[in-house]
Amino acid sequence: MARDSVFWGFSRLLGLIAASGFLCVLGAQQPASDTSPTPPHRALVEKYCIFCHNDQLKTGGLSLNTISAHDPAENGEVWEKVITKLQHRYMPPVGLPRPDEAIYRAAIESLETSLDRQAAEKPDPGRTDTFRRLNRTEYRNAIRDLLDLDVDVSSLLPKDETSQGFDNITVADLSPTLLERYLAAARKISRLAVGSPVPSPGGDTILIPPDLTQEGHISGLPFGTRGGAAVSYNFPLDADYVVLMRLTRDRDERVEGLDEAHQIELTLDGERVGQFTIERPSEDSAYQGDVDKHLQARISVKAGPHILGATFFKKTLAFTESERQPYQASFNRDRHPRTQPALYSLSVEGPYGSTGPGETPSRRRIFLCYPEALAQEDGCAERILGTLLRRAYRRPVTEADLAGPLKFYRQARAEGGFETGIEMALRALLARPNFLFRMELDPANLASGRPYRLTDIELASRLSFFLWSSIPDAELLDLAVEGKLKQPAVLERQVLRMLKDGRSKSLVTNFAAQWLHLRNLDSTNPDPRLFPDFDDNLRQGFRQETELFVDSILRGDRNITELLKADYTFVNERLAKHYGIPHVYGSRFRRVTFDEESGRGGLLSQGSILAVTSYATRTSPVIRGKWILTNILGTPPGIPPPGVPELKEKEHGEKVLSMRERMAEHRTNTVCASCHNLMDPVGFALENYDAIGRWRGSEGGVPVDASGSFPSGAQFEGVAGLQHAVLARPELFVNATTEKLLTFALGRGIEYYDAPAIRRIVREARHNDYRFSSVILGVVNSTPFQMRRSQ
Repeated sequence: MARDSVFWGFSRLLGLIAASGFLCVLGAQQPASDTSPTPPHRALVEKYCIFCHNDQLKTGGLSLNTISAHDPAENGEVWEKVITKLQHRYMPPVGLPRPDEAIYRAAIESLETSLDRQAAEKPDPGRTDTFRRLNRTEYRNAIRDLLDLDVDVSSLLPKDETSQGFDNITVADLSPTLLERYLAAARKISRLAVGSPVPSPGGDTILIPPDLTQEGHISGLPFGTRGGAAVSYNFPLDADYVVLMRLTRDRDERVEGLDEAHQIELTLDGERVGQFTIERPSEDSAYQGDVDKHLQARISVKAGPHILGATFFKKTLAFTESERQPYQASFNRDRHPRTQPALYSLSVEGPYGSTGPGETPSRRRIFLCYPEALAQEDGCAERILGTLLRRAYRRPVTEADLAGPLKFYRQARAEGGFETGIEMALRALLARPNFLFRMELDPANLASGRPYRLTDIELASRLSFFLWSSIPDAELLDLAVEGKLKQPAVLERQVLRMLKDGRSKSLVTNFAAQWLHLRNLDSTNPDPRLFPDFDDNLRQGFRQETELFVDSILRGDRNITELLKADYTFVNERLAKHYGIPHVYGSRFRRVTFDEESGRGGLLSQGSILAVTSYATRTSPVIRGKWILTNILGTPPGIPPPGVPELKEKEHGEKVLSMRERMAEHRTNTVCASCHNLMDPVGFALENYDAIGRWRGSEGGVPVDASGSFPSGAQFEGVAGLQHAVLARPELFVNATTEKLLTFALGRGIEYYDAPAIRRIVREARHNDYRFSSVILGVVNSTPFQMRRSQ
């Protein structure tokens, strides 16, 4: 007994020594002669970290005892990781002795001060690719702003690969196949912009989403109608066109919902250009191929963009008598059949009997002059192409720049006339590397690895592609050419001007759509047996709600944290019914305000986020937890190891387990537990929302347990508790948002040497109530944005 008592006493003494930081190995102690005060970060490391993170154990692959005695700037990459762990209170792990808040703050401040001082003395702005191709979104926007021509290029160019969460990063290459696609796009766009004659009539077909419910009014179509579609279409010439409408059929090729006669109308820019009656086929008619054969009209249209619409006259609703509330979705014969006919497609054929190219916005943009005599043609062509080249190349143009397009112009001019020459020169311009690539070249004779400031021309392009996902406009480019853009006051005025411009909507539709994963909505298809109320109307409602919500904070220049804590959103009738919000009618979206008990408000309760972080059959605390850690807190979990088993699905006759119980079973696998212990407790806070964002109090008859926790040990209950827990330290969310904005703005991943710039942005934004514009201005004024490292 005595020996046991001595042994356990000695063990306890060793534990106290280790916890106090005196059991240090391999030089963790200060030399005896060093009487300088211990820096706060070193004191924390020696007391709470060294016992695990030393050269012998290297827990997590990290050893701190060798580097703790040195200036943190000598090991910036390691200490930036330590700062992240300390900021989020992830370390020391829950259950081990932990410092109080004052010690945490002092240690973080000590590390940041040293690293920030080093960054100021020896800035490292990082290096973006020298050549960066315009991605599909940027290409479309550049064509819009260069030629005043909005073309859907999704059928012309392939989808871009995503890296670091965005599709403007891995864009340095141009394969032969991709080059062919750009050449084909240039050919089509140049013909459409100039209004060149077409060799023969062609056709385009616009398909309506098959799961679109068409029982109610569709936005953009006349009131008093229901169903159909309104699409934007560029008519190439002043001419006649044949528009054909086709109705949706079931798998037996019978028109759905055609139990009585219906009226359908065709509109052009809101004006009726055709009206048709769809007769009910006879009961014994098995073939219904001719039911919609007459739904076509030949109409005369002026060249340019128009809104083409097809819609049905609305009839008085008469629901089938049922004990249950009717489904909101109605597009599938087996589960939720259509009660009225629906539009399947709109086709446009032509042009026929063309009378010329007409006066389109694109022709007005291109033809700044028009020669009245042969002698004036070359001069006019040079003026037109010089103006286009300056905007397309995003810089002043030289005679050498003009030589190539002018050569194409003269060759085509000799064969087909002035406009044919301009069209060929435009085609060549759109295929030039100076248009397709953004270029940032190192200054001559600069040593390798040296930071340097971008030219005003390069800064203008970075700014326009950041805020507009497009080319600089004339005002921005003029200031850059004059060398004035780098002036702080001028740059700030330009940023605020550009944020007010409608083109800054790309920060919502491009940046936010990727940051928040809204693009994944297009591929979100919940199981119709489990979620029969889901349709394309709801899918598009989810997207529009989030876009309007983010845009309201951007346009209102509000505090970024309102993305999480706002007590309002935007809904139409369809979405309001889904959320259980009363007294909202019609297809128009309007702002609604919630009370504290509603369970709604902020991004985390919006259907878009909840749907893209779920599976087709169920919610996923894993995906939701990972989404929050990555996009809201900026601490993405590690990549899962290969061979991780799938979550076991319930077999027939087995006991129904709650999601929490099923995930607990999954975590018994030690390989899975390391990551799931981080993600699952966060994702469980959203379990009150099902896979399509509806509120629920129980799952399988068992009350939902929506309690959760962070790796720091902070606990919370439900989405409201999660929001409060995140916003208890709002700088963490602002920091994560800033990282995403900077990644998107630079077109490269964030590295450890970018951390001082991000901290500065967040600190300065704090003095401006974290307003959206203050963070944007911070990004634009940052070292990584305005500088670059030589190769």
